[in-house]
Amino acid sequence: MALSQSLQQKLLQKLSPQQIQLMKLLQVPTANLEERIKEELEENPALEVAEEDHDDGLTDDSKDEFETAEEEFEPEGTQDEYDNIDISEYVNEHDDEVADYRLRDDNYPDAEEKQSITHKLETSFYELLVDQLGMLKLDDRTRKIAEQIVGSIDDDGYLRRETASIVDDLAFRQNIESSEREVEAIIARIQQFDPAGVAARDLQECLLLQLERKKNEAKSVTLAISVLSEYFDEFTKKTL
Repeated sequence: MALSQSLQQKLLQKLSPQQIQLMKLLQVPTANLEERIKEELEENPALEVAEEDHDDGLTDDSKDEFETAEEEFEPEGTQDEYDNIDISEYVNEHDDEVADYRLRDDNYPDAEEKQSITHKLETSFYELLVDQLGMLKLDDRTRKIAEQIVGSIDDDGYLRRETASIVDDLAFRQNIESSEREVEAIIARIQQFDPAGVAARDLQECLLLQLERKKNEAKSVTLAISVLSEYFDEFTKKTL
């Protein structure tokens, strides 16, 4: 079997992106071309319309680019080979590409500048009290009374609602008959919750509840409790 070698010459011309874009524009009808230019001007603020008119509709840079392409384009094949060149692959090569400025969102930084956002989970003051209430061993009736008391505590931790009013709330809203003594006993248990001083009715009781937890730490705490219990008015007026 004899081996043969032949020399074939093919005409290949690689068009630049500018030339491809120019060929695309030449295929667009005049009405559609004007609409296309208008859309590009609206979408890309960096573009602007030149004041000078050109008979051929081409800028100097486009002319130079096209003329340079014509000078470099010197086919070595026959005229038939040149006429049969399929330029569809060049025209369709970048049809699926979208300009970067169309994809860019000016309201957000680039991907490289994105920073991780940590979400801080916080427990509300009311949820903190309810969680501690769940740790107590209470029957259903006592738990409903305790929940009514916790719901009556203000955001600053004070229980400003009168005990008699809480008894009335339980009777009308929960259909639970109770006494002020029973409610006070449950309030005393809730006052052991954190933070120290919660469910106090006034500043004096709030300070005393906080000092009671430190009663065994120093003798001065016992003295402070005595001062607040017996001479609170003088203490607040600094007349001691």
